[in-house]
Amino acid sequence: MRHIISLKEQSKEDILEMLDMAIKLKAKRNAGEITNLLPNQTLIMLFQKTSTRTRLSFEAGMTELGGHAIFLDARTTQLSIGTEFIDEIKAIMRYGQILMFRAKKAEDVMTAASANQIPVIDACSEKYHPCQAMSDMLTMIEHSGGVENIKKVVWLGIENNVMNTLMLVCTKLGIQFTIAAPGINEPSVDPELNKEAESTGLVKRTLDLEEALKDADYVHTDAWMDMEYFKDGKVLPEFEKQYKERIETYTPYQINAKLIDSYAPQARIMHCMGCHIDYEISRNAVDHPNSVIFDQAENRMHMQKAMILWLLEKGL
Repeated sequence: MRHIISLKEQSKEDILEMLDMAIKLKAKRNAGEITNLLPNQTLIMLFQKTSTRTRLSFEAGMTELGGHAIFLDARTTQLSIGTEFIDEIKAIMRYGQILMFRAKKAEDVMTAASANQIPVIDACSEKYHPCQAMSDMLTMIEHSGGVENIKKVVWLGIENNVMNTLMLVCTKLGIQFTIAAPGINEPSVDPELNKEAESTGLVKRTLDLEEALKDADYVHTDAWMDMEYFKDGKVLPEFEKQYKERIETYTPYQINAKLIDSYAPQARIMHCMGCHIDYEISRNAVDHPNSVIFDQAENRMHMQKAMILWLLEKGL
């Protein structure tokens, strides 16, 4: 049975097959063609963490495929009152054909997949975000006119779950991946994933921004300020020290118009959203002519439709 957890388990051919399917699905939608491919099929969406784009893109996508999506907030299920996790998951799976799991821990997604009852998608955990990485690749392919035209992708800010899977996708497809990150979100580290990506010789690390951005086709970032530090827009006193440390460490790696215009005027700007303005990205970068951030957001839906069909082994 197929599952999508980290993309370590998918081959280059698998990735290209899903991307090709997403391109075709988007073209059909833009042409007004109905893709009623999953009638009477149910996607179960289990959320341990909140979301905006993940819920919208999966639910809208499943509707467009002719199926139905059920939203489950873990806090309002018996998962929240200490029942055996594997028992609840096995029962939940009886009600649908595919499980999308936005989890606090990748380990829980793997446990769900180990039941091997229905396909499972990691829809964001502390280590992986395959849906985002694949959607970002779809966006880059669209704007470059093909994967073969993407030569260099740059990541700025902090190494995290989103970076992990994007790095893996890029290196599996033969694309140079340069990291300019002065820090790592420790819970996101997967030594096996890092080894697989780095063994290609395509991963470069540097803290020199000019070197990192030279000849970049795309520049990505994600949040590096923990939102738990804030309440009502103000920094909580108990997090003041960490807040100041992160400002000092990461602000030089913020994506802003000056940085792009100075070092990579040809590069397109990407962010998985939500954007934390004046932290990892500036307002003038979000609104920059090179920004493709909202294309990324839309492409979550198209790419995830393809991932669902691929998991269920359904063709177009």
